[in-house]
Amino acid sequence: MLANALAHLVRGIVDYPDDVDVRDRNSNRGRTLEVRVHPEDLGRVIGRAGRTAKALRTVIGAVAGGENVRVDLIEV
Repeated sequence: MLANALAHLVRGIVDYPDDVDVRDRNSNRGRTLEVRVHPEDLGRVIGRAGRTAKALRTVIGAVAGGENVRVDLIEV
């Protein structure tokens, strides 16, 4: 559910929504959502001074309901 919500949010921001891929990974450090986007969209997802990325992390943290979730942004 979190991966789908994050993918929906990111697809609304980028110019290449078909290139958005969100992977849900569990590790010993907790749950990680990896967001892969087209190289031209990476700056758009990060935003000025990281504001957009921070906002995405805040929203996903609220939806997670206290679960420790990390969001990583990666260009394809």
